[in-house]
Amino acid sequence: MNVYPFIEAEKTGKHNVTRACELMKVSRSAYYQHAAARPSRRDLADEALTAKIIEVHAMSKGTYGAPRVHAELADAGLRHGRKRVARLMRGAGVAGKSPRRWRTTTIADPAAADRADLIRRDFTTDPTRVDTRWCGDITYINTWRGWLYLATVIDLASRRVVGWAVADHLKTDLVDAA
Repeated sequence: MNVYPFIEAEKTGKHNVTRACELMKVSRSAYYQHAAARPSRRDLADEALTAKIIEVHAMSKGTYGAPRVHAELADAGLRHGRKRVARLMRGAGVAGKSPRRWRTTTIADPAAADRADLIRRDFTTDPTRVDTRWCGDITYINTWRGWLYLATVIDLASRRVVGWAVADHLKTDLVDAA
């Protein structure tokens, strides 16, 4: 026969747990060990909140961290502390995504001479003078395998691409190939 519900009822009725344990011939430590084996109300609330945290995190496609998840829960009417949300996210192995660090791609050679600006920043064009003034640009594209660099050369009058090249490095060979 399980005597622990009787002792629990005595405890909630503001009676003495020690006296109830003596009457039932159970040690107090056995009662408290049995009580600790069950999840507390706080543990049950944490489980429910963790499920909602995981749902909000999944809705954000895994990008939201604790502050944004906390704000979403607050908007939904659930008022919990941000540190509690962060603790539950850590416990569930859920974390937000941080933006990638900026990587410097161009490092100027201090010994190199400045290039002459042959068009003197005048980008106006005459439509009859095709293939007389070209302009180039380099851009970089983030792919699954790393950075990919694209160099293009366009004709200023017709705005057509005259040449282009792609490489996994940002060296002068790329510009020469374009």
